[in-house]
Amino acid sequence: MQTKNKFSWFDVSDEVKELLILAAKTWENTEESAKYMQQALAKTGENTDILVAAYRYFYYKNNYSLALTTAEKIIAKIKEIENLPHNWEELQPILQQRKEEPNIRLFLNAYAASGLVVAKLGKLEQAKEISTKIQGIDNKNDFGASILFDILTRPPEEDE
Repeated sequence: MQTKNKFSWFDVSDEVKELLILAAKTWENTEESAKYMQQALAKTGENTDILVAAYRYFYYKNNYSLALTTAEKIIAKIKEIENLPHNWEELQPILQQRKEEPNIRLFLNAYAASGLVVAKLGKLEQAKEISTKIQGIDNKNDFGASILFDILTRPPEEDE
């Protein structure tokens, strides 16, 4: 199969693109498809495109611990690339000012995604904290933090 033109937006080898295609083709066999995804990750290191693909793969396979680990790798990678501070009080104004830049949007998406995953893992207070932080930056609700926060803080429905 020629993969040269498939996944042309990925700046990785044809071999890695082929592994991604195999992961998709074997989707129904989780063990086999996960093997291909892990091989793609092993061959690309910290390539953000492959990390995003892996996050989505693990999330939709309901492997929330690996999805969270992958989202955290994306966050760390963007912090490193953009030389972002670790302290939220210093980080927030930078994110607010630069939120339309591609790497910062990726950071915010990954951070919001980590909030969703920690909620799926039952860590509701941590998910609320993350969604609250993202809401403070996201006045257009581009990252879905408001929806997550509303779900997490909605009072239980009463039985009629």
